[in-house]
Amino acid sequence: MRILLVEDDRETAAYASRALRESGHTVDSANDGDQGFLMAQTGFYDVLVVDRMLPKQDGLTLVRRLRAEQVQTPVLFLSALGDVDERVKGLRAGGDDYLAKPFSFSELLARVEALGRRAAKPMTNGILKVGDLELNLLARSASRNGTAIDLLPREFALLEYLMRHAGQVVTRTMMLEAVWDYRFDPQTNVIDVHMSRLRAKIDKGFATPLLHTVRGAGYCLRA
Repeated sequence: MRILLVEDDRETAAYASRALRESGHTVDSANDGDQGFLMAQTGFYDVLVVDRMLPKQDGLTLVRRLRAEQVQTPVLFLSALGDVDERVKGLRAGGDDYLAKPFSFSELLARVEALGRRAAKPMTNGILKVGDLELNLLARSASRNGTAIDLLPREFALLEYLMRHAGQVVTRTMMLEAVWDYRFDPQTNVIDVHMSRLRAKIDKGFATPLLHTVRGAGYCLRA
C-alpha cells in the first residue's frame, strides 16, 4: 500500500516510516498540517496516518477539510490524547480509526492494513467494474460493453491495479512498484509505452474514454 504519514515529531515519523517500509509498504511523509493536506488531496494514497497535534493546522481540521472535498481515503489518527472524548472527536471529524501514543508498531501495522483492506474496491464474483469496463480475475479476461479485450499478462496486471484504484491519480512510481516490482527509474518509459497500448485497447472505438492522463502527476481510470 501507499501510505501518507503526517507527523511533526521527527523521531516518531522516522520510526514509523522505516517500520512500514520494512513491512513492504510505500511511505511518504509530511511534517505539518498544510503540507499533509496538500499531499492527501491528490488521492495518491491508500491510507493516511495523521497526528492530532500538528503545526499550521491540526489533524482534526486537516481531515474535516479532506472530507469536505470528498477525499475518502481512510484515516488513522495518532495522538497522545487517548481518552474516550478525544477518540470520539477524531472519529466524528472523519477519522476511521484512532491509536493512542505511545503505540506498538505491530498494532499500528495491523490497523493500517485493516483500513487498507476495508477501502479496497469491492468485487462481485471476482469481477472488477469501472463504468462498462469489466475485468474477470478468475477467468483472466476483460471486456467493455460486452466486447472482449485481449490483454497481455502485464497489461492485465496494470489494468487490475488501475481498476482497484479507480478514481484515484496513480503515479508512474506507484505502477512500477506494484506491477513491475522495482523502484522508479526516471530514464525508463516503460509505463508510458504500456499505458499507450492499454488506452488503445480499452478506449479506442468507444465514445467515452476511461483512461485519463493527469499532467505532471500520472494516470487516472474513471468512468
